[in-house]
Amino acid sequence: MSRVDRETSHKILMVEDNPGDVRLIQEALNEIPIIIEMSVARDGQQALDMLGFSDNSEEIGLPQIILLDLNLPVRSGQEVLNILKSDLRTRGIPVVIFSSSGADQDIKQSYDNHANCYISKPVNLDDYLHVIRESFDFWLNRAVIPGAI
Repeated sequence: MSRVDRETSHKILMVEDNPGDVRLIQEALNEIPIIIEMSVARDGQQALDMLGFSDNSEEIGLPQIILLDLNLPVRSGQEVLNILKSDLRTRGIPVVIFSSSGADQDIKQSYDNHANCYISKPVNLDDYLHVIRESFDFWLNRAVIPGAI
């Protein structure tokens, strides 16, 4: 039995500069039978602005989960992760790194910066969609996260 109230909207921030990846992730999440309110930041600075780290008017409030790519324009994913995990307001938000990099250095640095999970983007389309669905099933249905109970 799932813990998630299927009538409740779950806020997710996706930080991804590749429009193809954004589309695939949204498609995969549309197949999950829960309501997801997805915001998309196209670069690291925009993500920080949306989370209230500047006076920018596009602030969205705090999401329950952040899906973060590493290779981003303006500010890198590692820089964004470091800022998020250094701030009391955002420290408890699970940050899932979803990157095309499988480099040991990127993985180690992500966990050193307190990422909650690191997933390498699969090349195969079916695997890609499957890993997104499984990841969000875990984070929204099984893991206990702030604001979800």
